Amino acid sequence: MKRASLNFLAVAGLSLGLFAFGSIKEGGIQGKVTPPEGAREVVAIAGTDTLRAQMNNGDFVFSNVKKGTYTIWVKANAPYKDASVENVAVTDSATTNIGEIKLIQ
Repeated sequence: MKRASLNFLAVAGLSLGLFAFGSIKEGGIQGKVTPPEGAREVVAIAGTDTLRAQMNNGDFVFSNVKKGTYTIWVKANAPYKDASVENVAVTDSATTNIGEIKLIQ
């Protein structure tokens, strides 16, 4: 009887642990590049992870981003210069808005 109770407690504890980790949701990053025609690509870099975002009229969104600190790098078309935003913090279940990135010539 004791053994069955211990097995039940072990299974219940393991199930609760898996449920807790399963409920963590990833975050996101959003922003805007101006002028929109100046940007060729937007990437987010954290360690060895590199994410790419699609742009729509200068607006970009990175979805399903792991918690951490990222550098956002805008690769520009000539005559504009590349730009970056460092130390962008992403938390679980939240989208970080970095605002407008203005490209200069």
